Amino acid sequence: MQLGHIGIPVKDLEASKKFYDAVVPHVDLEFVGEHKGFVGYGNDDSYRFYIHTGKPAVSGIHVCFNVETKENVDSFYKTALSAGGTDNGAPGIRKDYSPTYYAAFVLDPDGNNIEAVCRN
Repeated sequence: MQLGHIGIPVKDLEASKKFYDAVVPHVDLEFVGEHKGFVGYGNDDSYRFYIHTGKPAVSGIHVCFNVETKENVDSFYKTALSAGGTDNGAPGIRKDYSPTYYAAFVLDPDGNNIEAVCRN
């Protein structure tokens, strides 16, 4: 199975856009477009991840982005914190998952757990 896209509702679109605009380049996505109440990120003009208003915001969602290198994980984490994210697990090996699971976790402005992982 390959995931087509994922969207999450947010409370404050501008605050969340600022956060995701900063971090998506570190997970191999880019800004694709926006319209009233919707901001989309992806590649090749195709939405892969988006944030939106219009429905009640939720927290506690966990989104994990696979990245190519440990340096991508590190830069994701550092950028996410400087863009208003909250630490939820510094970069490092997660031996409980696997001996090569190098990941970092950050809470976005709505409290969602956003992860970047390199499995090399």
